[in-house]
Amino acid sequence: MLSVMLVTIIALVAGCGSSDGGKKFLNIATGGTAGTYYPIGGAMSEILNNEIKGMNASAQSTGATVANINMLKEGQVDLAIVQNDITYYAANGTEMFEGKKVENIKGIATLYPETCQIVTLDGKGIKTIADLKGKRVAVGAMGSGAEANARQILAAYGITYDDIDEQFLSFSEAASALKDGNVDAAFLTAGYPTAAVQDIASQNKVRLLPVEAAKADALIAKYPFYTKVTIPAGTYGMTEPVEAISVMAMLVCSDKVDDALGYEITKALFTHLDRIQAAHAAAKAITKEGAVKGMPIPMNAGAEKFFKE
Repeated sequence: MLSVMLVTIIALVAGCGSSDGGKKFLNIATGGTAGTYYPIGGAMSEILNNEIKGMNASAQSTGATVANINMLKEGQVDLAIVQNDITYYAANGTEMFEGKKVENIKGIATLYPETCQIVTLDGKGIKTIADLKGKRVAVGAMGSGAEANARQILAAYGITYDDIDEQFLSFSEAASALKDGNVDAAFLTAGYPTAAVQDIASQNKVRLLPVEAAKADALIAKYPFYTKVTIPAGTYGMTEPVEAISVMAMLVCSDKVDDALGYEITKALFTHLDRIQAAHAAAKAITKEGAVKGMPIPMNAGAEKFFKE
């Protein structure tokens, strides 16, 4: 207990993002140890420590995006891996950040897609999102980013919750309900292939409902955090590729990270992408060329400078 208290006191004295005798301390908020953000954040901290003189960066396991943004707001961390849609809500004070706008958040880079997948079973006869009217639909956990995605995608097709029997279920709950016949379709937002969908596909023929290009363009015009993607044929045993939209995992910083340090951080990470890509398969989609795609907030000026070089 005493050692925990001492570590806490030392951390408070050192301060996030402060420098001491040439040392720069940076805390990176990631996610759960079993998720994608944690190993990627760990690789990032190693790169920063190796490539920036005097750097002392550490990655910490957290409750992921919403928790990370709140920690950033309160000055507990300096960098965070987050979803770009939830970051947009935070910066604009909407959705789960209604009345709790976050002012001190800046973009470093967008990283890789987390795809909005609309899953049904082939035997249900549901072929398009428009066919979901009157159906039992799992739309994500109440107040989650996935639930906001579901609501926005349905609205692009003129569908509201008045038109469906909405079920507020997590990914795993939705997968079980779909297999058991308790829902007709489920929305989830995650990198593909997603374990929950693979589990369904191992016992059932699944169908992914497409978000057609025109609908995707309308969504992107309204919500700048979305990007268009194609889920390849064979991902869950499908014979054809499926048009979809994604949100993006992204790296953000607090306003404590000045422009010069922002430039150093971005240069170090994006000139050593191979080390990040070795940490998790999802990171193979991170590229310098795609690093401002789906950027929903103003960027740290140093990071922006790097991408313009």
